[in-house]
Amino acid sequence: MNPRAWQDPWRLMLAVNIAVVTGVFLYKIRLPPYVPYIHLLVDYHFGFTKRALIGAIVALFSAKVPVWLVFALSGAVWLITLELFVKLFRRTFSFDDKHLPLFTFMAGSPFFLKNFMHTLGHFDIYGCAFAICLVLLPARSVAFVLLAAVASMILILIHHIHLLMYVPTIGVIVVLRYYLVQGLDRRNIAAGIAAASCVGLLFFAAQYLGTMTVPEAEFVGYLQSRMADPGRSNFLSFSYIWYQPLSREIADTWARMPSNILGVPVFALLIWLHTPLWKYFADLIRALSSELQRRIVIAAILTVSAGYLIMFAIVFDYSRWVSNWAVCMFLILHAVKALPATHAVPPISTDDRKTIILGWIVTLVPRVGIVRPF
Repeated sequence: MNPRAWQDPWRLMLAVNIAVVTGVFLYKIRLPPYVPYIHLLVDYHFGFTKRALIGAIVALFSAKVPVWLVFALSGAVWLITLELFVKLFRRTFSFDDKHLPLFTFMAGSPFFLKNFMHTLGHFDIYGCAFAICLVLLPARSVAFVLLAAVASMILILIHHIHLLMYVPTIGVIVVLRYYLVQGLDRRNIAAGIAAASCVGLLFFAAQYLGTMTVPEAEFVGYLQSRMADPGRSNFLSFSYIWYQPLSREIADTWARMPSNILGVPVFALLIWLHTPLWKYFADLIRALSSELQRRIVIAAILTVSAGYLIMFAIVFDYSRWVSNWAVCMFLILHAVKALPATHAVPPISTDDRKTIILGWIVTLVPRVGIVRPF
């Protein structure tokens, strides 16, 4: 290792983060991927089906699905997301020494890449990757609005809960990068209304028309025919997901609420550990040159957060929701940085003792989890 890294705590933190991510990966591939694997088996064989897009794409290339494909596919998506984020950060801030703390609090956050590594095979990371692409792409015409709508619809076909998880953040990116810059006219207002309507209609179709209607035994038999190793039939115990109505999901969530709510103080502590990052974000918002833009950004943050509160009430994967909320804040921060400001905001201090301690804690926390903290 470069001797300079040992003298600079922020460079050393990045090295430690790489080691932590590697450890999380080695741990993850030892676990059976129950839900992620069954998602690769489900396609449109029985007609329009929720949560079936990824499985349908896999079916185009392979009639049989091996278990290792879960880790190969999700690992490739993780690497693509890492590359996209590095490119985004380089374009927004650059990789000079003064921005290393900011990069550490984002890329090294247990909410972000480390937790995506822990949740390999789950669908959350697709929303993050699509949102990063929309921050990177030029937003000079109404085509950007339509592209965002297409991305949102793809995400809903992957899993309809993206309507609350990443589609609101995509909407915020469109507002901040396109509408605040280009202004409003009849053409782009109509495009925005049409895009939002299409996304909403697809969500309701997935939620209420995408439930499996054939007998569960027939559905399970088809899934087993797609397994490369039919002996792993224990993976099919989650087939009920494609039959479960929203009312049952809400009932299950509230039944688990008394125990799951105990994790809220831990989530609050993890969020507090990122205090230097949140302070920098607040300074960016205060520095915006327009009071209207400041109000829109605050309203956008509240809207995205409200979507996650709704998810808390209907699906019990709390650790994932908190983690993805934080990732959405990171991406909105990048979009806000591109808006006109009255002055340059000082970066996070590189030598403040409290900031360094918080940076080390954030670095050493390996992930947040899926349902309960850790």
